[in-house]
Amino acid sequence: MSSSESQASGGGFTPDTCAFDSHVTSWLLSRVARVSGAHAQYWTAAWLLACARRWVESQSRRWRLLGPACGARGSWLLREVQQRPRRVRGIVQVDEDTHYNKVEDVVGSHVEDAVTFWAQSINRNKDIIKIGSFLSEVCPHANSVFGNLDSKKIYGGLFSEDKCWYRCKVLKVINDEKCLVRYIDYGNTEILNRSDIVEIPLELQFSSVAKKYRLWGLQIPSGQEVTQFDQGRTFLGSLIFEKEIKMKIKATYQDGTVIAQAEYGGVDIGEEVAKKGFAEKCKPPSSSQSCEEKKSDPSHLTLRNLKNTIPLWGHRSNQSNFSRPKGHLNGRLPLDLQDESNSGSQVTFPKESLAVGNFNLGSNVSLEKIKQDQKLIEENEKLKNEKEVLLESYKALELKVEQTAQELQQEKATTMDLTKHLESTLKTRVGTRIKNLAAKVEILKEIRRVNISFGNDLSDAIQILNEGYITTPSSLTELEKIWAEYNLAQKNIQSCYNEDEGNILIAERNEVQQKLYMTVDVFILEVDDLPLNKRLKTLKDLSTSLEAVYGQAKEGTNSEEILRKFYDWKCDKGKEFTSVRNETEASLQHLVAWSQSILKVFDLSLEKSLASQDKIDDIDDILEKTESCVCKEMELSLTEQHDADKEIILNTYSQVLQKICLEERLIVTLQSKYKDSVEFKSQIIECLNKKPSVDHLLSIKKMLKGLKAQLRWKLVEKNNLEESDDHDGSEIEKIKQEIAQLRYSVFQEIYREREEYEMLSNLAQKWLPELPLLHPEIGLLKYMDSGGLLTTSLERDLLDGEPMKILSSKRPVVCSEVNGEPVLLKGYSVDVDSEVKVIQRAAIYHKACRETKEESGLLPLIFLFLCKSDPMAYLMVPYYPKANLSAVQASRPLTSEEALKVMKGVAQGLHTLHKAGIIHGSLHQNNVFALNREQGIVGDFDFTKSVCQRASVSMMVGGLSLMSPELKMGKPPSPSSDLYAYGCLLLWLSVQNQEFETNEDGIPKVDQFHLDDNVKSLLCSLINFRSSMTSEQVLNAECFLLPKGKSIPNPEKEVEYTQYKKEDELKMENLDSYKD
Repeated sequence: MSSSESQASGGGFTPDTCAFDSHVTSWLLSRVARVSGAHAQYWTAAWLLACARRWVESQSRRWRLLGPACGARGSWLLREVQQRPRRVRGIVQVDEDTHYNKVEDVVGSHVEDAVTFWAQSINRNKDIIKIGSFLSEVCPHANSVFGNLDSKKIYGGLFSEDKCWYRCKVLKVINDEKCLVRYIDYGNTEILNRSDIVEIPLELQFSSVAKKYRLWGLQIPSGQEVTQFDQGRTFLGSLIFEKEIKMKIKATYQDGTVIAQAEYGGVDIGEEVAKKGFAEKCKPPSSSQSCEEKKSDPSHLTLRNLKNTIPLWGHRSNQSNFSRPKGHLNGRLPLDLQDESNSGSQVTFPKESLAVGNFNLGSNVSLEKIKQDQKLIEENEKLKNEKEVLLESYKALELKVEQTAQELQQEKATTMDLTKHLESTLKTRVGTRIKNLAAKVEILKEIRRVNISFGNDLSDAIQILNEGYITTPSSLTELEKIWAEYNLAQKNIQSCYNEDEGNILIAERNEVQQKLYMTVDVFILEVDDLPLNKRLKTLKDLSTSLEAVYGQAKEGTNSEEILRKFYDWKCDKGKEFTSVRNETEASLQHLVAWSQSILKVFDLSLEKSLASQDKIDDIDDILEKTESCVCKEMELSLTEQHDADKEIILNTYSQVLQKICLEERLIVTLQSKYKDSVEFKSQIIECLNKKPSVDHLLSIKKMLKGLKAQLRWKLVEKNNLEESDDHDGSEIEKIKQEIAQLRYSVFQEIYREREEYEMLSNLAQKWLPELPLLHPEIGLLKYMDSGGLLTTSLERDLLDGEPMKILSSKRPVVCSEVNGEPVLLKGYSVDVDSEVKVIQRAAIYHKACRETKEESGLLPLIFLFLCKSDPMAYLMVPYYPKANLSAVQASRPLTSEEALKVMKGVAQGLHTLHKAGIIHGSLHQNNVFALNREQGIVGDFDFTKSVCQRASVSMMVGGLSLMSPELKMGKPPSPSSDLYAYGCLLLWLSVQNQEFETNEDGIPKVDQFHLDDNVKSLLCSLINFRSSMTSEQVLNAECFLLPKGKSIPNPEKEVEYTQYKKEDELKMENLDSYKD
């Protein structure tokens, strides 16, 4: 086109002189990009220019009609868009993300739909923990939000499910009280009250931990139902939630959404979602368009070489805004153009998006015509939208009509099946009814074979209680009254310390004793006639059988009214049941009579004819009545009782059980009184025939006195011989043997003396409390106060003792030997007041040890005796050399299995003490013994000190203080302070020589050590939560109950253990009793 032609057309338009070509071309490209969607960045510039070229070709015909100038401009635009691909060839590429194909390891945290989810990077696990910890400290004290909320600001939100604080952003303010928030570190949303949203410091105002991801190449199908949408979201959640997945990044949206390919365990998650039909792959805008482009432009542009194909993101929307073309434009003319390409899609140019230069359109085109065209286009769009709405309504109605037709068809088929069934049923109606009735009658026979019970078991129980009831013997009341007088007289004698007054009390007691003897005799005769054992067994069997049927009884008052209601109810039920059964039998008899009569009707051998019509008309009524009666009896027999009936039965059952319990208690009381009466009668007879005497005890004491004198003389003789210059060794050895034999004889007599004291003590406690008063010379009261521990026959100089310098830092400790067993003598310096306290404390300890004997877990006390020349009290205990934990760990430390065995015994010792109300207060490694590396026992403590004085001494083990934190704060000792020391010892044995880390209170940190889970749990309870622990719970801990692996047997250890057991048995035998 020449310049003269351009000037002649009135436009003055050339590509070189006007900026219209570049502006319009850019505008065209932006319009094509807008039609293609937000994902045009994945398409080459060549495809965009191809779209623009086809649009220009389709519009060139219209421009030619508008005039030469527009035609020239259209021709130039066509050449421009045809040449544009060659200009950009080689430089057009995909607008890729800078992190394209970068792989991230994430963990899924929230799912939005089948292709969209939120996930957290694995590398930020520690950040999540730190954020949570910081929020838990800051948020409870932070201010709640008020006023307008900033959607870009990060707040702290209280999650409703776990009541923990998380970072969130406000998405929407619903009302003055509620807001919709998103937890930015996880992705989920929730509606919160304003009171649950708080301000957080600037340190927490940073980007979210979780990212929003979208599966690459997938989209949600249009028109997807809600059910399928939820199923897709659940399916994607099962693939990614809380699982470590690999994300290969493909692109990133402007809003931060990451397009990525997701894999878990080698499985493509997107492919799995697509296979299930919850999502579909994205398609290009038009396949025909793509084919046309290939044909029209064989030199089409290709993408950059990528490892994976770019997904087709058609049909996805992105509200990307394209900027207006730049340049100085005079005059503005709105145009509405249509894309007449093969795809058929429309492109509407907005009014503000196009401006043209100062050229004339020609005489055939007016501004009014253009406005009319614009209006027609708008009306066309409106009609198109209405058409789509009507089309959707038509499809919905068509679907509804189809569904209604299917329902009608199904209803028709069901009706036809029902009609056929009714026709077939009518043919066999009478036969079917008779068969069903026969089956019900068979069931009724089985029910009648079983005894139908309306509280019959309770009636039988009441009858058993009434028939064999044990009445209270007439002498029981008098016996209890005289027995109370006798016990009071015995108590008065026991508390009397004046001999004259005691004689008066004894005389009064003897009078009461005589009356009691006569009453006891009568009572025994009455009880001998009662079948107590047989009756007690009957009652126990009866209560067991009733409890198996009715279960636990409720508490209630004993009332005869309840039993009366039960009998009335039982009578009414019996009458009703009898009436129903009679009706059933009558109806069945009627049916049998009809059957017999109908035989005559159809019997051809009979000469006399019968009116058959009269015989068969009643069969329907007969069957109906018979079925009704049979069903009523079955229902009455099988149906459970109503609430009122159950209430009557349960109340009656409770009354029966109460009567059984009352009678059982009466029988037990009678048996106990009978036993005491028989024992009292036999003891009185024995006392009358032979009065208790202390002569045997005095003879033993006399024997001991002579033996001790001989022993002292031999000791003096031995010392004289050893000090002489010309002593004979054989003679000295002979004297030593004599001394050993005398010591043995002395201890044998001491054991005999203890047996005699024990016998007299039992008599004084039970029958003859006057013995200490009548015989003060034997010192029976002191023996009883010490629990059998105190002896006056043992003296320090009679023992061949060797001072223990290592153990004598606080008090004199002497090692000696008794009957071949090593013992320790612990000396305590006492005065008059402290002597009583030492005896009391040692007696309590000794009684607790004696009650459980070998299973006490305590170091036994052998003897307690007082020194006559010095204010000293000596306590004799067994000696276990090098057996305390300190010595064992220093020589050969215990294994973990051995340590648990030893510490279980220590727990048993603490349980024995705490059960007796004793707080040890001095538990440490030198006071706990590991016998044979298996049995642990707790050593005794300083009986001259109170528990507060003992607990005030701080002991250390492995750099760890055994004093509990509450003791350091000045609180009194308690069982929990013993358990704290126990826990520290167990921790010390478990970790051997490892260093301890402690907190500011000196409490060790257990989590730093790798220990067995059960042991660590017990240690945490003992050290951190001991206030809720008891020694019994420690004894039953899992680490002590679970069997450990079998160890390889050690012959040397077995010999050692056997030898120890023999020695221990011999020692306990010597301590408990004397045997020849």
